[in-house]
Amino acid sequence: SMRGKTVIITGANSGLGRAAAAELLRMRARVIMGCRDRARAERAAREIRAEVGEPAAGEGGGELLVRELDLASLRSVRAFCHRVLQEEPRLDVLINNAGIFQCPYMKTEDGFEMQFGVNHLGHFLLTNLLLGLLKNSAPSRIVVVSSKLYKYGEINFEDLNSEISYNKSFCYSRSKLANILFARELARRLEGTGVTVNSLHPGIVRTNLGRHVNIPLLAKPLFNLVSWAFFKTPLEGAQTSIYLASSPDVEGVSGKYFGDCKEEELLPKAMDDLVARKLWDISEVMVGLLK
Repeated sequence: SMRGKTVIITGANSGLGRAAAAELLRMRARVIMGCRDRARAERAAREIRAEVGEPAAGEGGGELLVRELDLASLRSVRAFCHRVLQEEPRLDVLINNAGIFQCPYMKTEDGFEMQFGVNHLGHFLLTNLLLGLLKNSAPSRIVVVSSKLYKYGEINFEDLNSEISYNKSFCYSRSKLANILFARELARRLEGTGVTVNSLHPGIVRTNLGRHVNIPLLAKPLFNLVSWAFFKTPLEGAQTSIYLASSPDVEGVSGKYFGDCKEEELLPKAMDDLVARKLWDISEVMVGLLK
């Protein structure tokens, strides 16, 4: 049971985030859905409440709240965190789930390449602004959704914003490698605080994450068939997020990488503490935590 616990999930109105929100609500958590599109999030929340059912009188626990959060806007991230810090006495779990995948070259409101800006920098600022509350609520947990595709990424400090060259696949992989390095460095910084941080890959899941991927019209039926046969459902894909958010098995476990609810090995480049520290320092400046 997650009764009495407050969980924030970014990008909770569809895909993995929605599935995790429904399951954690079922476990009686107070779930805050941080979503960019308020109307879509409210609709998803209504559907989830209908699926899961409201807790009976006297049972207690289980609440779903929608809060506006656009990770492509540092202003929006700050406003979201300000509201959370004003309204929430505790925060037990933060699930950094939202992501954008292989979009054409675009920039965030603050001028960052969109995938790096949303997947890494937006979550970097969000987590840092909520750290005090997480520490005060310890033992608490931070769950970072990465991807197996981190393997194809490189942290190129000369062109973090992809202004010299842009490849949408490599940039996605870079942002997911950044997620893992961030989780690793954060775990190091939080040693002894009672706050744990772990990253995960959900596997290949049928979600709308691939909306920017162009599949030729004639190949669509075949792709759909393959995805139904071999891809995970959002609920299957969300299992590791749910496990890391709620399971007593991982109490006190920090700085690790999981897949299918088991710890997995990382490539050396995802365990490079010098790169992780340098990325942290640069990210602090980029999001305005350090002038």
